[in-house]
Amino acid sequence: MHKLLDKQLAKATDESGTLDTAKLLALVAAAYEEADRDRRRTDRSMSLMIEEIDRVQRNLEETVVARTRELRAREAELEAQNMRFDAALSNMSQGLVMFDADARLVICNQRFLAMYRLDSARIAPGDTLHHIVAQRIANGTFGGDSECFIANIRASVKAGQQSTHFFELDDGRTIAVVRQPMPGGGWVSTHEDITEMRQAEMKIAHLARHDPLTDLPNRLLLRERLTEALGKVERGERLALHHLDLDLFKNVNDALGHPVGDELLRAVAARLRGCVGEQDTISRVGGDEFVLIQAGIAGGTDAEHLARRIADALRAPYELAGQKIMIDASIGIALAPADGTEADELLKNADMALYGAKANGRGVYRFFEPAMDARMKERRALELALRKAFDQGEFELHYQPVLNLEKREVSCCEALIRWRHPERGMISPADFIPVAEEIGLITALGEWVIRRACDDAAKWPNDVCVAVNLSPTQLGSPGLLPAVLGALAASQLPPHRLELEITEAVLMQNSEVNLRTLHQLRALGIRISMDDFGTGYSSLSYLRSFPFDKIKIDRCFIKGLGEHSESDVIVRAVAGLAENLGMTTTAEGVETRQQLDRVRHLGCTDVQGFFYSPPVSARDLPKLLSPEMALRVVAA
Repeated sequence: MHKLLDKQLAKATDESGTLDTAKLLALVAAAYEEADRDRRRTDRSMSLMIEEIDRVQRNLEETVVARTRELRAREAELEAQNMRFDAALSNMSQGLVMFDADARLVICNQRFLAMYRLDSARIAPGDTLHHIVAQRIANGTFGGDSECFIANIRASVKAGQQSTHFFELDDGRTIAVVRQPMPGGGWVSTHEDITEMRQAEMKIAHLARHDPLTDLPNRLLLRERLTEALGKVERGERLALHHLDLDLFKNVNDALGHPVGDELLRAVAARLRGCVGEQDTISRVGGDEFVLIQAGIAGGTDAEHLARRIADALRAPYELAGQKIMIDASIGIALAPADGTEADELLKNADMALYGAKANGRGVYRFFEPAMDARMKERRALELALRKAFDQGEFELHYQPVLNLEKREVSCCEALIRWRHPERGMISPADFIPVAEEIGLITALGEWVIRRACDDAAKWPNDVCVAVNLSPTQLGSPGLLPAVLGALAASQLPPHRLELEITEAVLMQNSEVNLRTLHQLRALGIRISMDDFGTGYSSLSYLRSFPFDKIKIDRCFIKGLGEHSESDVIVRAVAGLAENLGMTTTAEGVETRQQLDRVRHLGCTDVQGFFYSPPVSARDLPKLLSPEMALRVVAA
């Protein structure tokens, strides 16, 4: 301040040393103004600096708040991720475990612990792989060499290769383990219980080669086994291929229903298993068809013995669904190498042998013969012709009279179907009826017979009835009753003039249902007779279960008649039994005067056979119905 005043005094003093007071005041005033301006500039700078510091501080505070908010959000996100990770680990269907480069546990989930029955209190991060394996050995979920197991893991991880392994545990479970090496060492592995999947795969593989109903090998597995067996044939061994078919199995399905039919097939399969050796193969190749590979045979005699064993085993009665069922099997046999060394060839030849067995009357076995090929072609031609014959009206009925010995007149005529082929002529029912049954034509054919027989009988004398044979398929068919009612209504034939004949074999199939049908028919006034009596298994039991109107004694007993013969005793007993039960008896197959006199003496009421007349056409029948002719024959 003094220095400033001195400067101002110097400036206000002139050269003579005189002080110019006015100038001094002006200089002082200017100096004060300058100082004031400097002060104001300083104050402004300070104010700006303070404002800047405030702004920076506010920005810093806002940044801190934003960063804090971000950190909290990140922390929350990480917590949520951890929760999701924990939830994922806890709810994984697979076990998961992670080890570091020193083979120490980093993390594992609860599924891993549960899968190997590990105690979570004894397993913690940092535990060695040796420790965990030791725990598994202790609880029985690890088998084998632990050191080798660990060494293999280390080697695969060191090689940096993902690996997959399957382990079978002692409790039957199958575990699939996938190991994935991690960068820097260590690995993560997943453990999945694939027991059910493996079982499903095995089941699918089994079903692909086995029949689901009987659990026998199917066509695919049969062919594999046959090809394998034929490979041994090339090295000098022999085998037999048995192709068998259940006779009239369709009747069981039609009469009792498919569930019972399925039960029968399972029972047949069980009996077949009991007939063969361990090296043999049984397969189901169709509805009621089975093929057996009999390996390591010495020759045809071994095959014959097995065929007989099978036939005897299958022929025994079955008790299914409260029903007694009887069934036979036809068997075709082809031998290797004699009848072929290729699978297709051998199967074809066994199939042809089967048709040969069926042509011989069913319930038998036949070996393949080269001539069967021609007969097979003929049979197939017969099947085609049979289907056309029905549509083209080639069938006709012939009638064989039944004589009443007391009245000495024709009391009934049995309707017998004939096939008049335009080229082959008359074809025997024995040749085409089995074929009709196999191709499903027998029911329609049987209904046609009933309609035609009723139409023809309506033209006969009022005291002559007509007899029609019923097949097992017909009796079990729900269409039988409507067919009979329709035939009677259309022909206006009184119900008591229609007689339906059944055999014991027919009645044995689904006897309860069949008996109910027979009662319904009899309630209409229709007569029911038992044909071929005495040739079945339980004739007397059926007489007790159903009140037949007539018993027809089989021709085999009539053929054996003679003084004091067993046939005489049987015929006399049956005739007496029928009389006591209010039934009539017809002796079938009476061909001589001696036989007629004998059956009359033994008590039979009716006779049927060539002695009076063979079956004749409807056109030739009227003359046989004349009372004069019947009287002349019976009284002669």
